[in-house]
Amino acid sequence: MEIGTNLIKLVSGYAVPLTFFFILLTGMLKGVRVYDDFAEGAKEGIATVVRIIPALVGLMAAISVFRASGALDLLVFVVSPITRLLGIPAEALPLAFLRPISGSATLAMVSDLLKKHGPDSFIGRVASVMMGSTETIFYTIAVYFGSVGIKKTRYTLAAALVAEAVGVLMSVWLCSLVFR
Repeated sequence: MEIGTNLIKLVSGYAVPLTFFFILLTGMLKGVRVYDDFAEGAKEGIATVVRIIPALVGLMAAISVFRASGALDLLVFVVSPITRLLGIPAEALPLAFLRPISGSATLAMVSDLLKKHGPDSFIGRVASVMMGSTETIFYTIAVYFGSVGIKKTRYTLAAALVAEAVGVLMSVWLCSLVFR
């Protein structure tokens, strides 16, 4: 066991520097001006960040207003009779509603749930699986579509929200199947 642990530590300690060296070496062998391309990419990255900042600021402001106004609590209260029938724990509902909007807010919620209920509780397991099975849809759309200037998302949002709902339901179902 100790040999395997030492091997993993050795490999992980050299993985990033060796990857970096391999990229530089490959670029030089192919005649690529590595530093110039890196600098150009960094310049494009800064331009992309400037282009998507307004969408991100609006998204963060909307999240703050949604939570502070009590709208999230009201939404959880309204849908809890339906979700109770589906077996979704009431404690996980805010996570399910905020996950498409904010990864950091849901990470904080998962952390609170794990502290309160424990990682081996049903709620802790559902929250963990839900966090890994869902995506920050609105953030992702804002960043990726905003970075390339796409304004009409067509069916992307609808398909992503359906996938999100499936992720939430499957998280609860699989945890019920495996852990109850």
